[in-house]
Amino acid sequence: MPSFLQDKDTLTLLMKWSMLGRISAQSYSFDQSFYPYNSDKFALCFFKDHNVVSSLRNMKDGAWEPLDEPVVFVDVKQVPCTKVSMELFDPIYSCGILRPSGHVVKCFHDVYPDYDELRQMLQEEDSEHYYVVGREERGEFLFCLFKHLCLGGELCQYEDTIDAYISTTRQIYKDLISVQKTPETKKISVVSTVLKVCAHDKSRRCFPRGREEEQTFAYLIVDPFKRHVTLFYHCYGVGNFSL
Repeated sequence: MPSFLQDKDTLTLLMKWSMLGRISAQSYSFDQSFYPYNSDKFALCFFKDHNVVSSLRNMKDGAWEPLDEPVVFVDVKQVPCTKVSMELFDPIYSCGILRPSGHVVKCFHDVYPDYDELRQMLQEEDSEHYYVVGREERGEFLFCLFKHLCLGGELCQYEDTIDAYISTTRQIYKDLISVQKTPETKKISVVSTVLKVCAHDKSRRCFPRGREEEQTFAYLIVDPFKRHVTLFYHCYGVGNFSL
């Protein structure tokens, strides 16, 4: 189990964000070679493997239950994952989304009285701050992870400052992603491949189950050298209220 799911401070934040009990990370070993160009086949084999299927759980009516139908096909999208530092978020600190103290600037919104500039930047393309983080950077897994944490679950209690979002993003990213140092250049680079996945049985989407919702997601994070894959997923809804 990744360390972030054993860290009390992180679990307390996930509870506050209505994600506790609905977010999971399960790791597996595999014995074949992995090639990014063959990601679709790899993902389908993953969801058809007996050991995987027997350990998978879906959320239904607030409780985890096993898959009830075999997976027939998998939608797979490779997610760029190249970042080895948090510099991607530097522009957020100086564009008007945050006060000098790190507090998130509130904004007037007819529908959501407690709306703020950070969530507006994350979700609304016509926001003046939307591209303060560039288009390519917004596609990076590091940014996707940050966005998922900021938006949270159904009863999310949003943070007044950005610090908890940044530190939790860093911790989870570090847990999930593998890096290596090039001996010649001493530069650190990401070796993991990240795949956003959605599995279907013969009649419907079966994993992750639920209505189409940005905060219901599943990623396969593959380390091709250690032959190690982590399934990181979340089912949107009301999280647990106790640790």
